[in-house]
Amino acid sequence: MIVFYFLFSALVIGLDQWVKFWIVSNFALGDTQNIIPNILSFTYVQNTGAAWSIFEGQMGFFTVITLIAVAVVTYLLVRYRNENKLFTIGLALVLAGAIGNFIDRVRLGYVVDMFQTDFMNFPIFNVADMSLCIGVGLIFIYTIFDEKMKGK
Repeated sequence: MIVFYFLFSALVIGLDQWVKFWIVSNFALGDTQNIIPNILSFTYVQNTGAAWSIFEGQMGFFTVITLIAVAVVTYLLVRYRNENKLFTIGLALVLAGAIGNFIDRVRLGYVVDMFQTDFMNFPIFNVADMSLCIGVGLIFIYTIFDEKMKGK
């Protein structure tokens, strides 16, 4: 069963890298194209930081944090592979998101972002960012329900 989680992570990493490749191949830096008017656009940006460009240009920091995160998440995934599916899928998504953005940082020196919400001021993001957020959300939901179940 553990192989499923690593294959799932690899699939998400592949999707992330393919979307980034497609954006770089079809958009000039800064170009925008509406996908769903007033809701979602593709906008090609290069981010040397994290969300809202915090820690901009801190490659060493991101390298250390990512390597630690990948090691911890991989350990947790192997250790708790037979736990609740919400938890293990959440871990697999966090792993995929961390590796997806790490590939960009190592290969390019920045992260390729492309999804822009037009209805609110939110950082432009990518598939790896979505994977991280959804994964953390699933782990959070699992933690809440697990605590309630233990409290019975």
